[in-house]
Amino acid sequence: MKKELPAELEARLESMKVAPYALHLNMETVSVGDGESVVRMPTDGMTNALGTAHGGAIFSLADQAFALAANSRGEPQVALTANISYLRPGKGDLEATARKVSDNRSTSVYEVIVRQGDEVVAVFQGIGYKLRRPEKK
Repeated sequence: MKKELPAELEARLESMKVAPYALHLNMETVSVGDGESVVRMPTDGMTNALGTAHGGAIFSLADQAFALAANSRGEPQVALTANISYLRPGKGDLEATARKVSDNRSTSVYEVIVRQGDEVVAVFQGIGYKLRRPEKK
């Protein structure tokens, strides 16, 4: 059974799913919730001179999965730092799976695995910074 999310959180996640850049890259959010997400993206038209998926496109996919997973736990977060290791060329549809690795009061760490089918194309790590909102009086 799917856990109901607070309306404010649901609205934030929905706006991230349909952000102009995500739509421009034809990203599809497969699932999101409780520190995890899965995002798919076709790479047609996003190739480098060698005919494989451009590294920037792969990074963008991983970053979107990271952003959704990090923001799915309630507190708004932005990337503090991110890095990626490209393990093999990618072609066609790619899928990024993000999961929470660590979480503390002000930061969180997420790992994202980008796959083409069963093959791992890239491994991404993102550190999220939790934005503090002023307390309501």
